[in-house]
Amino acid sequence: MENQETVSYTVYETAQARADRRFRSMLWVIVMLIVMLVGTNGAWLIYESQFEDSISVSQDVDTGSSPAYVNGTGSMAVYGESETDNNQNP
Repeated sequence: MENQETVSYTVYETAQARADRRFRSMLWVIVMLIVMLVGTNGAWLIYESQFEDSISVSQDVDTGSSPAYVNGTGSMAVYGESETDNNQNP
């Protein structure tokens, strides 16, 4: 306890004022970053809502009694057995 030094009140007050200014500037930066984050997310949602994502596809397929489906790539997939499948696979 012998090595304790006393600090004058003016030095303490200037250090406190400097810390307060730094805190206010950091708080302003944090608030601005949050506002910018919300703004960019809102702009992205507005941009993405301009496009229509649903696609309606219809086709006529002669597959016998097997159902035919169109996958996302545009090619046709037939599920189940059809007349041509029975002839090719003995």
